[in-house]
This record gives sequence, structure tokens and C-alpha cells, in this order.
Amino acid sequence: MTPPLETPRLWLRPLELADAEQAQVLFPQWEVVRYLANQVSWPFPPDGAHTYYRDVALPAMERGDAWHWTLRLKSDPDRLIGSIALMKGDDINRGFWLGAPWHGQGLMSEACDTVTGYWFETLGFPMLRVPKAAANTASRRISEKQGMRIVATEERDYVSGRLLTEVWEITSEEWRARKAKQLG
Repeated sequence: MTPPLETPRLWLRPLELADAEQAQVLFPQWEVVRYLANQVSWPFPPDGAHTYYRDVALPAMERGDAWHWTLRLKSDPDRLIGSIALMKGDDINRGFWLGAPWHGQGLMSEACDTVTGYWFETLGFPMLRVPKAAANTASRRISEKQGMRIVATEERDYVSGRLLTEVWEITSEEWRARKAKQLG
């Protein structure tokens, strides 16, 4: 089961099929999708969010293979502004997107800190791995702030084409040491 979480400015609510309507309006923007894996259809179909939630995200949550949340400002909790997910697997354990009007405000950093803590502290996984396009400087900064390190570079396919990819990771021990240092 995916519990609700919160950050200083955000509510992270478990994804529901009813969220697809708001996601469908925000998601299909080039600045939102260009660095996402090429499994995202582009142009994005009119029922893309609904289909993805119904056929991929919600079944993975039910199986216990993934945890998906919608992001909402505490000041406007009825409005979906993005999404973040954790996934079991060796290749990619976290993914996210944020509507363009909310870029550059540190909101995704807050969400990433909270779900990464959930990954290690609640779910008990030993390592978090996150591949990303090297050109995605905003996402790169989040990984740097979290104390992650690059463990590999390779090429992968994204909505915007084949790009150099950095594979970032952090262990639970590194995460706990970073958190202890921040509190200390």
C-alpha cells in the first residue's frame, strides 16, 4: 500500500485513476516530457494519462512493485502539479515529472527527499538508482543535492532522442550518513 506523504510545501497523495484528468492537461508539454524515457508516446495521446494509470501504474502499485504519488501544493491541495514514483528493479528506482509552472522552485527536491527517505527507511531497500539524461541539469542538481554519485554513463532513448545518460545511485548507508550530518 502507498501511504500519503508530505513535505514542508507539498502533499504527496497516492495515485488514483481519477487523477488522470488533471495529469492529462499538465503532462503533455515538451519541457515536461523531453527527458523522459521514450516509452512515453509523443505526441502524447488524448487518453495517455488514463491508459498509463489504469494499465501500468495502478497494477504495479497493487502488486507492490511500485509506489506512485501525485504532488499537490499544501496551499492548493485539489490541484495536481506533478507526480513522483518509486519502482522495484535494478535499473531505475525513482521517476518524476512536474508541471512547467512549478519548475525551478525546489518542489521536486522536497518530494525526492521525502520519497527517498521512504525508500530507505520504510521499504528498507539497500540502494536507489536513478538514470537521467546528462542534459537534464535540473534533475542532475536534485541528485547532487541528495548526495548521489554517478556510477555509469551510457546512451539511452528519450522522448527527445538518443542522449548521453548518467546513472546515479546512493546506498542506504550513504543516505543515513547524509541525513545524520544534516541534523548534526
